[in-house]
Amino acid sequence: MGFAVSRQVKLERQRRLLDAISPVGTEHQLIRIGGDADGGYLIPDDLNGIAACFSPGVSDQSSFEEDLLAREIRCYQIDASVERSPVEANPLVEFERKFLGPTTEDNFITLTEWVEEKQIEGDLLLQMDIEGAEWLVLASTPDHLLKRFRIICVEFHGLEHIFEPFAFDLMEKVFLKLARQFEVVHIHPNNWCEVIAVSKGYRVPGVIEYTWLRKDRVKRKTVIGELPHPLDQDCLPGAPAVQVPASMLRK
Repeated sequence: MGFAVSRQVKLERQRRLLDAISPVGTEHQLIRIGGDADGGYLIPDDLNGIAACFSPGVSDQSSFEEDLLAREIRCYQIDASVERSPVEANPLVEFERKFLGPTTEDNFITLTEWVEEKQIEGDLLLQMDIEGAEWLVLASTPDHLLKRFRIICVEFHGLEHIFEPFAFDLMEKVFLKLARQFEVVHIHPNNWCEVIAVSKGYRVPGVIEYTWLRKDRVKRKTVIGELPHPLDQDCLPGAPAVQVPASMLRK
């Protein structure tokens, strides 16, 4: 007769993580950068002095970058899966056919090497949608490099596995690493799928956009009791909306 050995993530550890990545309000109101559907993000109105945006993952539209370019913020884009960027004709845009990865080899480059080779002075913005590769990229990025970014927007994938032990270990590492230097100021589930992770009353949507603001930019924090924000828009218009579960908000 065979048997299996399994372990479960303790509930108190789950709760600590969800508390660490719950959104807070700050003195910076949120604004929408990008279009009304997929590709638009809510970020804090704290863009003055941002020298450049680093944006791995390129789609057939770049409304987020277009709004930044209108503010004369330089944009760096990489994605080896597409031939060109929709905005590469703009002189403030630099596009390269590479993937972001945890190591630099073949057509992959680390976030550290990509940022450092551009030799940009001042605060930066990171907008990342790389279909699940974000976990290893962020886990391998040193704290001193992450601190270069004033604002970080990431679409996190695979959260339907967050309560599974091995996935939890990696996700916890990445989220707590960011939480040391940043505050979560907004979360927005992507409604392209309805997969939800469930554990003892805790619920987490499978794909969520997170906006982080570096802690030195925050002087005042308030509790966010409910979402969506008035500026939120469904990523996939016409599909059922995915709500932020109450268990992901601070009490």
